[in-house]
Parts: sequence; C-alpha cells; structure tokens
Amino acid sequence: MATLRGWPHRTPDTGHRTPDTGHPSAEASPHARIVGPPPPPPVFGLSAPWLLHNGVPIADALVLSHPEQQDRLKEACPAAAPTGVIAGDPCFDRILAARPHRTYFRNALGVHPGRRLIVVNSTWNPESLFGDGGGEDLLPVLLPRLISELPRDEYQVAAVLHPNIWAGHGPGQIRSWLDRARRAGLVLVDPLHHWRQALIAADAVIGDHGAVSFYAAALGTPVLLGAAPLAGLAPDSPVADFVSEAPRLIPDLPLLPQLDRLLAEHQPSPQAAEFTTSVPGESATLLRRLFYALMARPEPPEPARPVPLLAPPYEPGEATAPLHVVTACGPGGEVSVTRYADPRTAPAVRGEVHTAVHEDTRNPERLALADLVHRANAADDPRFGGPARWTADILDRFPQCALAVYVTGPDTCTVRTREGALLRLTGTSGADPTLYASALYASALYASAPYASSAHARPADPAEPTRHLTVRTGSARHPVTVTPLPDPLRG
Repeated sequence: MATLRGWPHRTPDTGHRTPDTGHPSAEASPHARIVGPPPPPPVFGLSAPWLLHNGVPIADALVLSHPEQQDRLKEACPAAAPTGVIAGDPCFDRILAARPHRTYFRNALGVHPGRRLIVVNSTWNPESLFGDGGGEDLLPVLLPRLISELPRDEYQVAAVLHPNIWAGHGPGQIRSWLDRARRAGLVLVDPLHHWRQALIAADAVIGDHGAVSFYAAALGTPVLLGAAPLAGLAPDSPVADFVSEAPRLIPDLPLLPQLDRLLAEHQPSPQAAEFTTSVPGESATLLRRLFYALMARPEPPEPARPVPLLAPPYEPGEATAPLHVVTACGPGGEVSVTRYADPRTAPAVRGEVHTAVHEDTRNPERLALADLVHRANAADDPRFGGPARWTADILDRFPQCALAVYVTGPDTCTVRTREGALLRLTGTSGADPTLYASALYASALYASAPYASSAHARPADPAEPTRHLTVRTGSARHPVTVTPLPDPLRG
C-alpha cells in the first residue's frame, strides 16, 4: 500500500464517514463528557483505523515514498511503524522515465511548435475543482471560458478528471456537462491510461490539492490552483505547504493574463520533487526486492524496470464550434491568423474578420453565414464522395461561402475556391490545416484590397501554380505550400 503525502483526511470508504475504531463515541451516552481538546482527525492512510486490527498491523509491509512519511507514521500509528518500507513512487518513476517522449505526447494532443498545452485537473472530493462543496462548481464554467478566451492556435486545453468523478457521475453525464467546451476543442484525457502523458506534455497546470497538481509541481511545471482547501490537509505536510504557496486562479478576471503571468514568473520549487520520492528511479528495484523477500523467493536475474508510458492515440481536439478568425497580412506574404471559439469573448484584435464553420456544427444557422466551411475525413471516405465532390457540393449549398475545406490529414487539406480553383495546402508544423485555409482566404482578400501598397509583397492569385505562404500564430511561423490540383469534376 503506497500512501500519499499528507493528503485530505478522507476515510477508507466515501470520505464522509469516520472509520470505526471499536470505541463508543461521545454521542453514544448522554453522560459522556469530552475532556480537553478534541483529537486530531486521522491522517489519510497512516492512522490506526486504516492500519490496525485489534491493535495488530494488517499489512506485512507499508510502502512509503519518503522518510518524511516514515516519521509521520511513527507519530500517527507507532504500532505500524515497523512495517514501513521506503520504496519510492512507481507512478512518478514512470513519469520520469517517459520525459524523453514529451514531444510524442504533445503531438498526440495536437500541440504543435508555438502552441502551449494547459492541463486542467480535478481530484474527487467535494472541495475539489470539480466538487460541489466549496460554493460555485468552478470547473464546468472554467473549461468553456478557457477554450473561448485563449487563442485556439496558440493554446490547447486538456482536462484530466479523477477516475472517481467519471465513475460517480457516469461518462455520459461528464461529457454532457462539458459538451460546450468539447465542441470548442477541449480534449478529455483518459483518466486511467493517459493522464501521466498529458502531465508530461503540459506547459502549465490548473488544478487543486490533488495528487496530479503535486506531481506537476514535482516536475517543475507551473501550477495555478483553482481550488485550494487547507482544512482537510495535515498542516505540516508537503502538500499543505504546496497548497499554501502556489499561485491562485482568480475566476472573475480574464484568464489569458493570469496564464501569461504564471508562465513568466514561475520558479520551480525543489520541495515538491524532494518529497515526492527520496529514491527517484529506484521504485521498481526496491519493490521487487521487497515482494520477493516477503515470499522468501530469489529475485529474477534481469533488472526490474517500470512499465513504459506509451504515446496516446492522436486526439487533437477537433473544434466543431464556429470560429471567429482575425487576419492581417504583412511583408513577404506573411499572414497573421488568430482564431477564437467564441466571438463574444474574443478580445479586440485589429485585422480582417471572417468566420470558419464546421459542417457538423451544433449551430447550423451559422453555415449560411460562413466564409469558410470545413470538415475532416479520410480522402477516400465514401460517405462524402472525396474532397473534390464534397467541396463542390458545399459551394453549391452555401452561395456566400468563399472556401470549402476538406482536411485529409494532420498537415494537409484540399480547398476549393469560389472562383473554381482546386488546391492542396500542405504544412510542416503540425498546425490545424484549416488555419492554412484561413490564411489563404486572407491573402486572396489582401491581393485585391485597395489599400495593398508597394510596401508589402502582393500575394499571388490563389489559382496560380505552386506558391508558398507563411502563416503566423502568436510567435510561431508555419510554412505552407499551395499546390493546384487537377479537378476530376471537370474531366
């Protein structure tokens, strides 16, 4: 049994019931009298109700990750202290071993160069970020705000919810509560198999007093606490120190400046890494040695190694919500593109504005107003007739639409213009190909705009032979090749 680092005083079952110690309570007798201060609440995982039966330790060995826990065990339950064995943290060791694969994990979540990943996590008690005991239920409101206030191509948002949240409410209810954020591009991370990979990939974490936030701090990742209850934490524990010192999210203020400040001012705390494990990278060796000693059997000759963390499936978080797109053309044909999932919360940004709408949007009335209509499927998907047919049908259905965009891969899309050109747009940075299409649309507008001057390189007409675009999102630049395609519908 591995214990946590001063975690909330939850009880073995639901977190609301006091463990039965075998002694009558004061409420059992009307004549009972409590003398002196009440006893402290039992320490989660380290007190007698958890560890003893009739005064005898239940376990032959109690696995601890740090000597600090050994000291806490001696104080909380002296009878169980001899069973304590310091053997590290196998979960954290798996995370440390997988850090060289961070780029793979970021790619799986659609985090291309120049894009930041914000991981929002919640533990499972009532005072957590997704809890219902601390006033406002913050997380279901926070996630749509993050998705809508952050520029889509500069930030990716992923949510890691404790497995007990999924089990307690049910997957259907969770997805329903977070539907708006998911349609705007939120990634819901598998709570059992892929949360560690998301944590490794993260640029910043918004969380609470749970283990995931503490692991993030141990990795040196900036953490912003949206829920930070201290009442249930052992006051002298490493987790209590972390919760006391970590910066706080202020829900009523704009979110982007808070994240920018967090990233700019972050100073990693060595304490979180120090108290996560005193023997980093050694848990597999120490645990196997302990297990075989308990069985009185010789260990296998090969080294003990942790199970590696594999790259998750490619799930970049497709946005089917209408996108508010702001563009500006610069020297050399460079096009700056900033996209937001909700125009109501988009900040004032100077430039030309257009709307990009997914064909499967929940707001079908927006299709009739869209400048750009898009979808993503395999090029040979028989349901849609292929990119050439689908793009032609879209332009027929929506006369005001200037570009129809069929995304065929992570870096490639087929575009049909209102003028009849069929084009392939190909990037190399892993950015959303519909981003390239918005840049193409902006460059075509700019080429014919009356304010285009000799101070800027005038972009070529989109129907001309192969050309190149440079698309800028934030500080990142994405080279894009525009290649004319033969149109099978004109054969």
